[in-house]
Amino acid sequence: MCGTVGLFMGCAAVSLCPKQALFARRDDSGGAVDGTGAVAGAEAAEAAPRARAGEAGPDAYASPFRTWYERATVRSADRRELGPSAADQGFFAPELVPLASHPLIADLRGERPDIHRDVLVRHLYRYLDFTAKLEHLVVNRTVLGIAHGTIGVRLPEAMRLDAFKIYCDEAYHALSSADLAAQVRRATDVRAELPEVPYFVTRLERYLEETPDDLTALTEILFVIVSETLITAQLSEMGNDRSIVPAVREAVRDHALDEGRHHAYFAVFLRHLWGQLTPATRRRAALRVPRLIRIFTDPDVPSVEREVVGYGFSRDDARRIVTELFPDAAVTAYAKTVSQQTVRHFASVGALDDEQVRAEFAAHGLL
Repeated sequence: MCGTVGLFMGCAAVSLCPKQALFARRDDSGGAVDGTGAVAGAEAAEAAPRARAGEAGPDAYASPFRTWYERATVRSADRRELGPSAADQGFFAPELVPLASHPLIADLRGERPDIHRDVLVRHLYRYLDFTAKLEHLVVNRTVLGIAHGTIGVRLPEAMRLDAFKIYCDEAYHALSSADLAAQVRRATDVRAELPEVPYFVTRLERYLEETPDDLTALTEILFVIVSETLITAQLSEMGNDRSIVPAVREAVRDHALDEGRHHAYFAVFLRHLWGQLTPATRRRAALRVPRLIRIFTDPDVPSVEREVVGYGFSRDDARRIVTELFPDAAVTAYAKTVSQQTVRHFASVGALDDEQVRAEFAAHGLL
């Protein structure tokens, strides 16, 4: 299911106004508010002395970016380019594309010998589109606030400097994804046929509409923490798959290596964030995490249904195929597997000590 899910990209105008998060305004209580609405006021200052196992002093930070200038993809990797024989090679790991193995799709090979390749190419497009929007418009929106100190979380100077490095990494991942997608279109003549507004945007927007105003910014920050501690596990396997065209495999491996550093960073960032919330806010925030994980991991069913219809199936048949591809038990098992480390990070700061929070994680199949 890797690449069939995604993230909220902020307000509709964020791509036109990325500088928004740089400018602080004042709320009625006198706290500093960044472009997402995060408050850095008296509550954070009063809560800091009560930090739990997640406490980290200014000298405790061991940067995962010590060799960034030498090893980061944006600093050291060549542009990943498809070779002349790319059209005859694999474009995605078939085991990560359930549609590729469905019997009714396989039955089409007689009249459409390229159907298997087309399914894998379209999934690659979905993955690349997801990556570009995740990195450029979601993660970097929060990272910008971290780097410039407008997000309402006090951090060591070294962590803020490292946030600039993450920003560079994520921007390059977005560029690499867009570049690779353009190369694949030229090499295969297969069109992406992705919705202009990805389903994951709608999915999280609906959730944020249900979110109390005072938790909206924190919910978006938590979503970035979830995404940055989940994604490494999804990327690692495919980066070593020799059946995939080298440019795609190498791009995924590049991404995985960078994301390993990001994972370590956001695990530390979570400890700083959690230590600066009041106990009441920690509990309310923890109750939101399971839904955020499932928003990230659950498959983009509408997109796959539209793709199946494009292969000549009726709407009802497409719905049946997708239901068979993504049974609830399999979707839940996948979410539990890929989120294990994320859940451990939240447990390490005491988020799961509360009985109601544990029940919420269990209800979403994560324990």
